[in-house]
Amino acid sequence: MATYKKRAKKIKNDVGEVKSTIEQDSTTAEVFNTLDETASRSEEWVIKNQKNIFIVLGVIVLGILAFLAYEKFIAEPNEKEAADELAFPKKYFDQASTSAVAVDSLYTLGLEGADGKFGFIDIANNFSGTKAGNLANYYAGISYLKMKKFPEAIDFLEEFSSDDLALGPVAKGAIGDAFADLNQPEDALEYYEKAANLKDNSFTTPLFLFKAGNTALEIGKSDKALQYFEKIKNEYPKSEEAKNIAIYISKAKYAGK
Repeated sequence: MATYKKRAKKIKNDVGEVKSTIEQDSTTAEVFNTLDETASRSEEWVIKNQKNIFIVLGVIVLGILAFLAYEKFIAEPNEKEAADELAFPKKYFDQASTSAVAVDSLYTLGLEGADGKFGFIDIANNFSGTKAGNLANYYAGISYLKMKKFPEAIDFLEEFSSDDLALGPVAKGAIGDAFADLNQPEDALEYYEKAANLKDNSFTTPLFLFKAGNTALEIGKSDKALQYFEKIKNEYPKSEEAKNIAIYISKAKYAGK
């Protein structure tokens, strides 16, 4: 009896294993059949649309080649030419920055050019999209600011952009200065705030926080002024603006009462 029961159990197990194997084989076969069908449909789709596929690939390849050609034969030569042109007006800009006489004349030469050479205005217009063209906007804007032609300064400085740690904030702050001189303190405050927040560093950030604080104080926003003055005290204690910041903090607190 015992022997018979063991054999029966083995037969039962063998039957289960065979059944399981058949089911697994069947499932595997179904998977492969599905893959075959999918591959077949994909192949049919490729054959049917091969013309369009080649057209798309051709367009992509032509686009890449056109971009490389543009960089090599147009962009790079333009960059070099613009950089060469920028050297001429920058000479006058640098002279004006250190000279005590005929300053406006020097700035004008830098802006308009001379002796058949481009000035900042022409470079900005003719080489837009180049690094030198971008810098020409900055130099033109600062030149106009120094000449007290504030709307022109704003126009050119608005066209300038930079990721430089100092140059970007200085340009934004210069727009603030132009608005301040135009007696538009609300606009000046907006640009001083942009300049202070653009790039965090120990030079431009406290400088424009200080200008923002004073401008806010001027237009009755004493809470905002206090916030900026206290930020200088707490976060930039070694800056030039922090030396007498306690006086300005007191002024902002008193104004808020």
